[in-house]
Amino acid sequence: MHQGEARAQPARRLDRTGLREVFADAFTGPAPDPSRWIAHYLPHWTTLERSAARFSLDGDGLRLLVEADQPAWRPEDGELRASNLQTGASSGPAGSPVGQHRHRPDLRVRSPWPRRALWTPSAGVLEATFTAPADPTCMAAVWLVGFEDSPGESGEVCVAELFGDAAGPGGSTVRVGVKAHHDPRLRDDVVDVPVPFDTSAGAHAYAAEWDARRVRFFVDDVLVHTSEQGTAYPLQLMVDLFEFPAAGARDPARYPKSATVRSVRGWER
Repeated sequence: MHQGEARAQPARRLDRTGLREVFADAFTGPAPDPSRWIAHYLPHWTTLERSAARFSLDGDGLRLLVEADQPAWRPEDGELRASNLQTGASSGPAGSPVGQHRHRPDLRVRSPWPRRALWTPSAGVLEATFTAPADPTCMAAVWLVGFEDSPGESGEVCVAELFGDAAGPGGSTVRVGVKAHHDPRLRDDVVDVPVPFDTSAGAHAYAAEWDARRVRFFVDDVLVHTSEQGTAYPLQLMVDLFEFPAAGARDPARYPKSATVRSVRGWER
């Protein structure tokens, strides 16, 4: 390969040269910082009791929890339980169909939420260092989703989804990609990336670098996927633990279920 051809190849590692850190949290306080985080999962579509996050902070990061007495997030959507932190929220009035991350057409606002845009970047780099849940009924995830100030600005950069049933000592898979949702300018481009380690046995760094043209995804600074599409509108960050339990009685001895987030960092150029 000629020298000029080598220079033309895209970088295979995350390059932080020229980046300015604009968001950072290592979760060292007694609770998530309310100037950075809303400790609810899409609260406008349900009640505040059901959307409230459960967590602990012990100096080793944020431990997101699903506990035995935790109610389902939205009973119409089954037994899903969630503990989530997000950097923005907004909705229309009670009874309105206007709200973020609209996952079904019959949704109506139950808990109106005032517009709060705590950190809603339009481009940059986001990195989260966290551990997958060991339980096969759970998933830990980091997403950047459209803040939706305007209709159609609903795309998602799926930085990483770590499923408990996709983790193991022989290797794991990490789901990354772009989800269109209701943005007609985007197409779904989501892949499951194999990694040679157990995502539930220790913390690893999952990152996305995005702008209006493309999104690149990294695991421990190594490029694992590129989507040749992007977003140019504000996105809110969401960090969460989901449980997808089978219907029926829940065994309290199997709780709490957890995933640990060591740090979250954001940069812009």
